[in-house]
Amino acid sequence: MDLGHLQQEYERWKARAQEHSKDRDELMETLSGHPNQPLYTPLDVPGFDYERDLGFPGEFPFTRGVRYNMYRGRLWTMRQFSGYGTPKETNRRYHYLLEHGQTGLSVAFDFPTLMGYDSDSSRSLGEVGKCGVAVDSLRDMETLFEGIPLDKISTSMTINGPAAVIFAFYVAAAENQGVDPKQIRGTLQNDILKEYVAQHAWCFPPGPALRLITDLMAYCAEHVPQWNPISISGYHIREAGSTAGQELAFTLANGLEYVRRGIAAGMDVDSFAPRLSFFWDCHQDFFEEIAKMRAGRRIWARELRDTFGAKDPRSWLVRFHTQTAGCSLTAQQPENNIVRTAFEALAAVLGGTQSLHTNAMDETLSLPTEKAAKIALRTQQIIAHELGVTHTADPLGGSYYVEALTNRLEKEAYAAFKQIEERGGVVPCIEKGWFQAEIAESARKYQAEIEADKRVIVGVNAHVEEEKGLEIPTLYIDDSSEKTQAENLARVRAERDERQALAAISDLRKAAEGTENLVPHLLRCAHAYCTEGEIIGTLKGVFGEYHEPAFSL
Repeated sequence: MDLGHLQQEYERWKARAQEHSKDRDELMETLSGHPNQPLYTPLDVPGFDYERDLGFPGEFPFTRGVRYNMYRGRLWTMRQFSGYGTPKETNRRYHYLLEHGQTGLSVAFDFPTLMGYDSDSSRSLGEVGKCGVAVDSLRDMETLFEGIPLDKISTSMTINGPAAVIFAFYVAAAENQGVDPKQIRGTLQNDILKEYVAQHAWCFPPGPALRLITDLMAYCAEHVPQWNPISISGYHIREAGSTAGQELAFTLANGLEYVRRGIAAGMDVDSFAPRLSFFWDCHQDFFEEIAKMRAGRRIWARELRDTFGAKDPRSWLVRFHTQTAGCSLTAQQPENNIVRTAFEALAAVLGGTQSLHTNAMDETLSLPTEKAAKIALRTQQIIAHELGVTHTADPLGGSYYVEALTNRLEKEAYAAFKQIEERGGVVPCIEKGWFQAEIAESARKYQAEIEADKRVIVGVNAHVEEEKGLEIPTLYIDDSSEKTQAENLARVRAERDERQALAAISDLRKAAEGTENLVPHLLRCAHAYCTEGEIIGTLKGVFGEYHEPAFSL
């Protein structure tokens, strides 16, 4: 192709287009603030090399997907993030979703559980079961999955600070079902670096928190080989206000830091990297989101192979779960959220996700009702079976626009990697507040554009209707969960072998003071029906607590 001639023809076309047409008065840029050209051509992908930059699905550099035939052979796992009230109530919701075609479970925990507190703690007052399910001990985990064989279902658990404790409860529940831990499948989010950056649900300082993660990586590699011990999450970084490029860069930087920590702990990279997974947000900019996922696969494959010397091709893969963007949902005209979610889910599928959660229309108002959750699940099923988008791998591959976006996001990520390295690495950037400041500035800019009516949000600053109160039914969680959980905790403590529980806690404390792997001790505590609060409190006594320093933004 004669690019010089093409450049001349493009300039001719551009002049005529400007002469004969005029753009609408609206931001013509990506959601991340990068200008969009009126047309994309081969000029926008200079030096494009198909084998180097794209390749084939299932082969390095995996830009076009991690499996050879993608969804022609197997659809993504359909998960609906769910949990509320008591384990018994959430168990009923799980059975409901499985009966309606959901193919994997995704556990939402309440705030006390996320922060490592028991339901009867004074710190838990008013929050038990409100934003997720309360899980205080192995007894609760057994109830949560009653009637659900843990060797037959894949489970994702969104928890970070106390993740290793919740994992121990889950493995112990499987063992009590008679299931060999080698048979259980699922993912633990367990991404503590992202917590310090964006979500702020931590228990310990970075050092011991990272020790727990490397302990879990090592334990799972040997004893729970089908389990993903960490899901490196961009979702919460994006929900905090980052751009797509920042989400991509900061998430991958965290992932590479976990790889460094694993190697520093004495593990061979190929012993744990194949079980690392990722979690992306899928926002409203349809093409930018697709490009982000494609760029993420390419960057990770090259870094793991060329920088860290991973030899197992499974170590090069970005296998990821996607959730549609909660921050894109609006309380105004909530039915519009069904449409937003559908397009975000379609982008996730075209981006090559392995697992997907679609948000319910009512999530800005309450936890999802059964009807709203079912509509969200049906959205995935329609994409899977009615649109034809699963019939070919990476159907947008080769689009000049998509390839140009993919290249731009890759360059943006590497520029961020350089900045992080210049500031001493991921943990120093967290401690100095650099990540937080970058995200805060992006969030400020986005909000300012909405308030200035430069960015249109239907129902919020355009096509606004008079508020008529709540237009849809919502799910209300009352305070009865708190009473029920407190009673259950009292029963657990009364019925357990107290000497066995105290011995398990004592041994955990001694192990934490040393250097041995803590996961076997956590499992012993779980089987002794020690509570989450007792276990986390013991570890805090050794590790201390983390208090984020004040930052000037």
